[in-house]
Amino acid sequence: MIRAESVSYRVGSKLLVRDVGFSIGRGEVVAIVGANGAGKTTLLRLISGEIRPSTGRIWFDDMDLSAMSPGALARRRAVLAQSTTLGFGFSVAEVVLLGRTPHRSGRAEDEAVAEAAMAAAGVEHLARRSFPTLSGGEQQRVHFARTLAQLWTTPHDSSGKLLLLDEPTASLDLVHRQSVLDLARQCALAGASVLAVLHDLNLASQYADTILVLCRGRQCAYGTPEAVLTREVIRDTFEVDVLVGPHPCAPCPLILTVPTFNGSNPLHYQSEHDA
Repeated sequence: MIRAESVSYRVGSKLLVRDVGFSIGRGEVVAIVGANGAGKTTLLRLISGEIRPSTGRIWFDDMDLSAMSPGALARRRAVLAQSTTLGFGFSVAEVVLLGRTPHRSGRAEDEAVAEAAMAAAGVEHLARRSFPTLSGGEQQRVHFARTLAQLWTTPHDSSGKLLLLDEPTASLDLVHRQSVLDLARQCALAGASVLAVLHDLNLASQYADTILVLCRGRQCAYGTPEAVLTREVIRDTFEVDVLVGPHPCAPCPLILTVPTFNGSNPLHYQSEHDA
């Protein structure tokens, strides 16, 4: 459904993304991971069509992404940004309805989709609240509901759509982290393609079918969580030692950082490199 071919992005003399190539099929969840400054958000912006590659091409169902009109693209892909500023005193319901702008499907259908999106994101009880009065985590969940309202043609229908998530769980507690990624997985099961930037390697391991690891803008690993989330790859990418083993409750790797407390701390831990 989405295919990136040798994509690079340059700002001045600096290459932020270098010769990246990957694909996302329908029903697939792909996670992008990497250290700060690796180019994750820039790559997501390229896939969304917000910016164009300096070299290379991106295909959306065999159509050059750069040739798609903004309206056609907005009806087929939705983006949850890392942070979104909204200065007006809209109600939560009004914010979620903004996601319906590209569809022009009529008030009754728009409201039905928006209500379903609010219920799915767990914010229906906030519908009449003024958006600026919400906490950061509540605001992020409202924006996720807005993203779902844009993604869905009818309630819960995301077939053939593209869902892009940039650090969707950053401001959420444990319960809502799981809820957001469960919903992303449900969208994939309904036929959407999902691309998510994630910092938490264990969340990427649990929810992604495929993981793309970026290192200083380059693609340094790409494959299943089992193939990619190895001790060696994580150590080379993040410059931290970890232990990788089977997850006790899920068919995926579990990553644990190696404690390095020492000095006067009575709890003295050492990595194998210090022993």
